[in-house]
Amino acid sequence: MNDPSSKIQSINLKQAVSKSELGVYDALIIGSGISGAIVAKELTQKGLSVLMLEAGPAKDFTYSGFQQYVSQYYANASKDNNAPYPENPNAPMPRSTDISKLIPGVTNDKGYMVQNGPLALDSTYTRVAGGTTMHWEAKILRMLPEDFSIRTSFGVGLDWPISYDDLMPYYRIAEREIGVSANVEDQKFYGIKYEPDYVYPMHGLPPSYLDQVVAKGIDGSQFDLYGESHTVQVRPFPQGRNGIPNKAYNVGQGYKPKGSVSGYQVEQGGWCQGNNNCVPICPVQAKYDARKTLLDAAQTGRLDFLPQAVASKVSVNKEDNSIDSIEFKHYESVESAEYTTHKARGKIVILATNAVENARLMLASGLTSSSGLIGKNLMDHTYLLTWGLLPEPAGTMRGTKCTSGIADFRHGRGRSKQAPFGIDIHNDGWGWATGSPFTDIEHLVDEQNKFGRELRKGVVDRISNQLLFAYMVEQVADESNRITVDPKYKDAIGNMRPIVNYNLSDYSKAGIAYARKTSKVFFQRLGAQDCSSYSPLDYGYFNYQGENYYFRGGNHFSGTHIMGSCSSNSVVNENQKSWDHENLYLVGSGSMPSIGTSNTTLTLAALCYKTTEDILSRLTQYKISVVSDKEFKLAKDGCYE
Repeated sequence: MNDPSSKIQSINLKQAVSKSELGVYDALIIGSGISGAIVAKELTQKGLSVLMLEAGPAKDFTYSGFQQYVSQYYANASKDNNAPYPENPNAPMPRSTDISKLIPGVTNDKGYMVQNGPLALDSTYTRVAGGTTMHWEAKILRMLPEDFSIRTSFGVGLDWPISYDDLMPYYRIAEREIGVSANVEDQKFYGIKYEPDYVYPMHGLPPSYLDQVVAKGIDGSQFDLYGESHTVQVRPFPQGRNGIPNKAYNVGQGYKPKGSVSGYQVEQGGWCQGNNNCVPICPVQAKYDARKTLLDAAQTGRLDFLPQAVASKVSVNKEDNSIDSIEFKHYESVESAEYTTHKARGKIVILATNAVENARLMLASGLTSSSGLIGKNLMDHTYLLTWGLLPEPAGTMRGTKCTSGIADFRHGRGRSKQAPFGIDIHNDGWGWATGSPFTDIEHLVDEQNKFGRELRKGVVDRISNQLLFAYMVEQVADESNRITVDPKYKDAIGNMRPIVNYNLSDYSKAGIAYARKTSKVFFQRLGAQDCSSYSPLDYGYFNYQGENYYFRGGNHFSGTHIMGSCSSNSVVNENQKSWDHENLYLVGSGSMPSIGTSNTTLTLAALCYKTTEDILSRLTQYKISVVSDKEFKLAKDGCYE
């Protein structure tokens, strides 16, 4: 039986370059993560031709290739976010294992991202086909309406040029594409609203037993924050993984879940089986990843996909400041740094790598934008981890990584004084915080002298009682947090690496401090032993008002090419189109002026649906699907008069 995923790899280098020079492609997309995949699917299904360049290899479109990733994860001693994916010096990716405590005034270039401080940021992304959706957690919340106007409402950060109401219909489309499992009644809080009679594509996944234990202990707890009362309630999270299809979806037409990319593998891509290693890889492909959207685009016959093609320069036409081409380096093997340099063209050019790589590429090309904001306003969610031992087993390690949490500190007047936060209840024990279960074994052997049967029982007993709260704290836009480049820091094939300048504001630190206070109350009400500790030796350590803390990055890079109302206060407009270059779009979370307290993937996906409407309007209005150099020039000139 033919594997439908084979259609994705349908172009070779010579064909891609030749067709590009002829002006065949309506759109050139850089990056195959969820942003690029959505744009590719929407354009190709409307009859337009697309060339997509992907920096990483693409073996995982086949069943056997994906299984190699799963096997590598199992064999890798490190279980970090990029553990399944082989080292690729030609398109390297950041690893949390590369991070170490920074020495003031000393740049750390151990990993792919050069850390310039003052604090080290351990967030990561994945440079393979499908992008970071290959390792994401798939917790997929909408932003709150108040998140779009934090400058106006609370006097901090930046406002969006659009509102929640503007984005609401695109949230709906994104939830359909991803296949979100959730119940509307669980998600209607703090201003989040839905169209009448809307239901999610699939029913919500059930809360874990651990969720239920926590809810029983803390539901109804009340906290006063700057004169405003917050009452705690544990709520299920929307999930980007297959649950039970909702028959009421689409006016009773129902919903058909997306299976695995290798669609003929019937045992793959079904319902979520509750595996606990969703990050970094779902072994049965029940979790959404962008390869599923790319397959839909490829089946139109209008997507040419070229892997192992690393974009290195954005070239500008000096006559009209439009994008002339993208220079890229094509390598034959991850084992060799040999490459050839080529150019690719499209009437519309879409940079869809991620917030870091989009900024890195623009800066490496000498394009800083007329606002000077390319690379600036880097944001990420700052995580505070707190962990404790419950008095009885609570089902730790059952279910997906995070099924429920607490949203009651995401909103309110207190946002004018300190950062808001959401709270995740982790089903996977203390792994993120302490390195469990390895550290549990060390503790039982070194401190309790256990071995043999007692050691085995001790490990089971200890892990079964573990509880981890992960506080996702908002970070607001700050121009001093940024991505830069420097020719002295290059990768194996000569592309400049991203330099990260990163710090936490007192606004974020105040939110982290209040989060820690709530965790102490939660542990007390649960009868749990609070085992949280924060060492000055940790790379994420900081002291705030005499108390020790550390933070972890959320892998939610955002803000490096923010959208706004004009070219002086932003890089792109509300449709993610560059103010400076009429045929250039920079898409993804880099366009977001604020990130609130929800994971960024759903919002960036919704933005991309809005963007494709604008791209389609431009392309179809001027009929610029052409095949010759002459026709291409005429169409381009007509489009941008």
